[in-house]
Amino acid sequence: MTLLPPRLNPGDRVRFVSPSSTPDRELVAKGVELVTSWGLQVELGKHAFDSAGYLAGADEDRLADLNDAFRDPGVRAIFATRGGKGAYRIADGLDFDAVRRDPKPLIGFSDITALHLALWKQVALVGIHGPTMSWYEPSRGPECAEALRRALMTTDEIVVRQDPKELSAALTEGEAATGFLMGGNLDAVRCAVGGDLCSFDGGILLIEENHGTGLGMVDRQLTQLMRSGLLDGLCGVAVGQLTGFEDDLVNGWTVLDVLRDRLTKLGVPILGGLPIGHGLRPATVPLGTVATIDPAAGTLTVAPGVS
Repeated sequence: MTLLPPRLNPGDRVRFVSPSSTPDRELVAKGVELVTSWGLQVELGKHAFDSAGYLAGADEDRLADLNDAFRDPGVRAIFATRGGKGAYRIADGLDFDAVRRDPKPLIGFSDITALHLALWKQVALVGIHGPTMSWYEPSRGPECAEALRRALMTTDEIVVRQDPKELSAALTEGEAATGFLMGGNLDAVRCAVGGDLCSFDGGILLIEENHGTGLGMVDRQLTQLMRSGLLDGLCGVAVGQLTGFEDDLVNGWTVLDVLRDRLTKLGVPILGGLPIGHGLRPATVPLGTVATIDPAAGTLTVAPGVS
């Protein structure tokens, strides 16, 4: 049974934690200011600003902050301060029994995808694929903030409209399809194969990617997912922002050619051009609720992620 956490209300306590890399203090202060303006009380995890190489401190400390937040009945939502690296190292150590007893939304994207996938596989907790709390106003803006607030504090249906200017818009094809929405950062989804990733049978795969090692890595990511068998029974693919790939060209191929070559073999509808991911003004969507992609209308419609 899907665990749908309750919506947030003014006066609720929420906690900022750093399951991945160390955030910038000034940007987190902006995130605190934003969430406080909604009437919420913000706490910071004990190890939120720790640092160990590219990680926000030791694995056991980052995990402790997460589990402390899930175990505290007064904390009503958990916000990741940033992505980066490291969430995949602690995903299997989450206190899933505490999550079952007291479901609460986890908000984040990028590397936080690893936690969303683990929570979905183990306890079917609905997650929130939304901006992290290293809040940089020029790339986020009031529309992005309001979308996040609505996703957490109302039970409104969420509609994300295709942006024709997004690189992935050209991938759009097929008829409308409905299924549970799950996924996130493509590399994080691929890394969960064999561990925290469950079957997408009856689901819609959401993917977005930030430029890493080029087109070959995208090929590897998608090929591994396809060969895993976990995409068998997939209903559709929703493609978000492909940031940093605009100028990549290898013997006439772009990232769109790689995606088209792989995704069309799945034989399912594809809706591209969604403003979801690492780009400007990203939308917020629940993960785990029922969604419909409509390639003709250019819309992703998602049931609320809170009750």
